Amino acid sequence: MEKILLNFNKTFDFISKDSIFVYKQEIEKHNAALHDKTGKGNDFLGWTNLPSSITDAELADIEATASKIRSKKIDLFVVIGIGGSYLGAKAVIDALSDSFVAMKNTGNPLVVFAGQNIGEDYLYELRELLREKEYAMAVISKSGTTTEPALAFRLLKQDIEDKYGKEEAKERIIAITDAKRGALKTLATSEGYKTYVIPDDVGGRYSVLTPVGLVAIAIAGFDIRTLVKGAVDMEAVTGKNVPFEENIAAQYAAVRNELYRNGKLVEIFVNYNPKLHFLAEWWKQLYGESEGKEGKGIFPASVDFTSDLHSMGQYIQEGERKLFETVISVGAPDQEVVIPTDKDNLDGLNFLAGKRVDEVNKMAELGTMIAHVDGGVPNIQIVMPKLNEYFLGQLIYFFEIACGMSGYVLGVNPFDQPGVEAYKKNMFALLEKPGYEEATKAIKARL
Repeated sequence: MEKILLNFNKTFDFISKDSIFVYKQEIEKHNAALHDKTGKGNDFLGWTNLPSSITDAELADIEATASKIRSKKIDLFVVIGIGGSYLGAKAVIDALSDSFVAMKNTGNPLVVFAGQNIGEDYLYELRELLREKEYAMAVISKSGTTTEPALAFRLLKQDIEDKYGKEEAKERIIAITDAKRGALKTLATSEGYKTYVIPDDVGGRYSVLTPVGLVAIAIAGFDIRTLVKGAVDMEAVTGKNVPFEENIAAQYAAVRNELYRNGKLVEIFVNYNPKLHFLAEWWKQLYGESEGKEGKGIFPASVDFTSDLHSMGQYIQEGERKLFETVISVGAPDQEVVIPTDKDNLDGLNFLAGKRVDEVNKMAELGTMIAHVDGGVPNIQIVMPKLNEYFLGQLIYFFEIACGMSGYVLGVNPFDQPGVEAYKKNMFALLEKPGYEEATKAIKARL
């Protein structure tokens, strides 16, 4: 099988190859604990064998739902969710879509998102747009009470019922929620919505290969079977019996932890393809929410090169030397653009005539990596042969399993997020939510 490649040679000015392989025994133990579901947070390890456990019938059901929704000739499909309930689907759809899909008639519904913020202008403008368009929606929440998506769904449910009537509206609403309990499950059952289950043992940031991500990706017109196949193949080559020397996810976990122990506290996710911007956003949640606890963790950041070389490049080259970069390199673009000759050559670019734009991009990538290493920034490179469903599936599972191993090396539970509750408690107290009376008094006394 052709697979994504890991190259960490450009870290050897900062850490040694021997120091990386010191992690071999520890990480092999952690990898086994992930697959055997015996490590910290083992009640949220359903994602480790998720790709290989997805059945043909499950995929066929999602494809049938996508076909039914698309047959309604919708212009827009609204995904209501926050965090892992939207970032994974957004990452895959953006990576696979035409860069200007919103301005073109591609024959596929445009997927838009709600409930990922509490922007009043955003919700007003979305609702105004939906009044003019044919649409359907999915609402994603285990509980149905998470503030941002619950608020958006309350508004959009009313709008879709007003537009189409309750009977037709229920044919246009998909609920992705808990199997047995919660406000959204109760509503979906009483209203008769098509429902998919978020597995109890899969947390939101690991859920892109469940219906949380697959439903929207299928409705957008992409091949979920090939996406899952890529993940299945990566699951096989990072399994618990795969030795460290052959396991690129284990090696990535080791390299980033060794860099961290040598003072590199910030990892910058770098891409040279603008379609990967939201893959970086998904990656930031995955690693930030998994590792950032107990006063520990590498801070995940991201840049889009070469654009951000003209804004963040100066800092990366000469700022605080607490950084390392993980560069995602796409082997071959889908299209070909050749640079022409200009007779006047006023821009001085005739030396590039006859070359493909991608060759210029690749040399910018290589030149930047060399410059940053020379400037004190180690570089890890991950090469995707093509930007397609298969290699995205590989990359998603690669990052997930590496994150689990890396978190265990760090000594934290990579599958909880206790710190996320702090802002919610303060917000509810400030909004005077019933049951928060004492908290309301306490927080208002601090204002």
